[in-house]
Amino acid sequence: MIIARREAWTGRLLLVLLMAVTILPFLSLFVTALHPSGTYPVGLAWPSDPQWGNFVTAFQAANMSELLKSSVLIVLGVVPISILLGTMAGFALGHLRMAGSRLVFLLFVLGLTLPFEGVITPLYYQIRDMGLLNTRWAIILPLIGLFMPFSVFWMRAHFVNMPGELSESARIDGANVWQLFRRIHVPLAMPAISSLGILLFLWTWNQFLLAIVLVDDPVKRTMSGALGAFQGQWGTDIPLLCAGSLLILTPTLVIFLIFQRRFVTALLQGSVKG
Repeated sequence: MIIARREAWTGRLLLVLLMAVTILPFLSLFVTALHPSGTYPVGLAWPSDPQWGNFVTAFQAANMSELLKSSVLIVLGVVPISILLGTMAGFALGHLRMAGSRLVFLLFVLGLTLPFEGVITPLYYQIRDMGLLNTRWAIILPLIGLFMPFSVFWMRAHFVNMPGELSESARIDGANVWQLFRRIHVPLAMPAISSLGILLFLWTWNQFLLAIVLVDDPVKRTMSGALGAFQGQWGTDIPLLCAGSLLILTPTLVIFLIFQRRFVTALLQGSVKG
């Protein structure tokens, strides 16, 4: 009993420490953003006269309304297509067990080891030759391809654990492969699909490298990609830079807080088993 209590208190202490390590950077950004523009705050001292207007100034200076529009368009271009292709490929590799599926899956697994930094140079020249530089397609198309290995791996892990008897019963009732996929397996895979969608949304929204390399116009980038241009313009104004950083981070934090239970539920229901 004493050992169990000690382990419980140790676990709680570690959780508190982890929470503190996670929250302190955001708290520091928030406190710094409230200091007068042009000053150099030190530590976590609360300003005597909080400048809430810094957030309004940063919103207007960074043209956040256009950045929100651009980020939404990029997310709508990347996430649905990635989910559709990843789900179909995962179903084919994990449940249908088509000929050569093991080799194809191995190629997708190898794709997980491919870092964005390793392909950015040839990707730049390819996008340039396609005439897509400085357009949102320069971010959307590469992200779909770069997200495919993980999307397929994630969805295959779900479909590989689905019982074969379920499909056999549907085939006896006259269902073809497409009906089997659309009417039976997709509804059962919604926890895995929704959690994959959350991850792809967060990764797309926070995409920085491709946005700054392939798109020159900050208004056509993701919000995180536009942070580089904002930092170059207001890098010496620390409070304003912190206010802009918080505004850029807010959408991803809100989305994660809203859907965190669904994401955890998907993990517990076995979306990454196998």
